[in-house]
Formats: sequence, C-alpha cells, structure tokens
Amino acid sequence: MTREQKINYIESERQYLEDQLTKMINRIGSIPIASREIMPYGWRKSAKGRTVWRILEEVISQNLEMNARSLGFDSAEPAESEVGVYDFKFIYHGGKTSYVNIKSAVEGGRKNKDDLSKAEGLKAFYTENPEANLYIASFVIRFNDNMTIDIVKCHVFPITWIPDVYVNPSNNGNLQSAYYKDLKDAVKRTNEEFLDVFEEAYELAIHKKRNKK
Repeated sequence: MTREQKINYIESERQYLEDQLTKMINRIGSIPIASREIMPYGWRKSAKGRTVWRILEEVISQNLEMNARSLGFDSAEPAESEVGVYDFKFIYHGGKTSYVNIKSAVEGGRKNKDDLSKAEGLKAFYTENPEANLYIASFVIRFNDNMTIDIVKCHVFPITWIPDVYVNPSNNGNLQSAYYKDLKDAVKRTNEEFLDVFEEAYELAIHKKRNKK
C-alpha cells in the first residue's frame, strides 16, 4: 500500500471501531456502583476514574465478549496478559485484525500526560506485529448523583498518531501523551513513521536515565 492508502486504512478502521464501541456503550446504559443509603454523602473524593475503573473495565470486557458478533466483529479476544500493550484483539470482516487498549477518562477532567504503554512492550509488539494497528479507546465516564456512572462516549485514537511522543525515563519507561483523545491533535503517521519517532524518544529516555545514575 502507498502511504496515503495506509493512512486512509487506519482512519477507516479507527472509525469502525469507534462506531461499534459506541453501539456497545449505548446498550449498557447506567452502571450502578453504590446507593445513597450506603453512601449518604455521595461520591466525595471517589469521583475519579481510577476509583471505578476495574469495575468499568470488567463491564466493557464482558459486553464485548458476549456481544462481539452483534457488534460486527467475528470475535473479540481479551489479551492473555494484563500488562501487555493491548486489552482486546478484534477480528472482523473475515480476517481483519486490530488491537485496542482500553482507558477511562472523567467527563470534564483536565488534560494530563497519561501512561499509554510500557515502551519496551510497545517495541516488542511492533517487532512481532509490524503491520498491526494499535488503538487507544478512551471511555469517558460521568458520575451521577444516584451513585451510578454513565459511559458518555468513546474516543478511538491510533497510538501511532499521538503528537507528543514522549517516553518517561523515570516512570518505568512508559510512553506518555496528553493528546490522545481528540483527533484534532492527531499527527497522521504510518507505523513506520511512528516507529522512527518512537525510537528517538526511547533512546533519549535511556540516555537521560543513564545520566541520572
């Protein structure tokens, strides 16, 4: 494929994944977490994404596995490892394969530089799967007064399109980004172009870590 064809393929795949995941969250509806009887003062400091993330992740995972075919996938296979670079492998349209890493975001939250993946794991992934497309699916959540949460929407962003490719030398060597939720910020790259930028960031992180020692 030409560069333009590769970019167009990523965009069409990204849109397809986002459309199907949006269908899924519309089916799920509100998710009960607690009640006013047992938490009379409401969410307080617990109104944070990480507070409910493990439950939300399980809800998403089980719904994907159970409804894969009705959502347009041949299969939705959870990753064997919880520390890998992706959470789900999607197979659809007779053999197309894509990989998705699931994240949460709180509606109206600040834009922070978040961990996306361990750099070493990402290197290994692309070494084994050079043609694979890896996406970040951000599920935006709202905390309701009745102690339920709603998944408001889902953004799907190609990890290769993040504009701020940065590997943190002091935080377990994680690839981080603050701009992976809005396509307006995307820098459209092929896998090869991303890996060139990523390798530079990775080598710079190693150099900084060595200098600190």
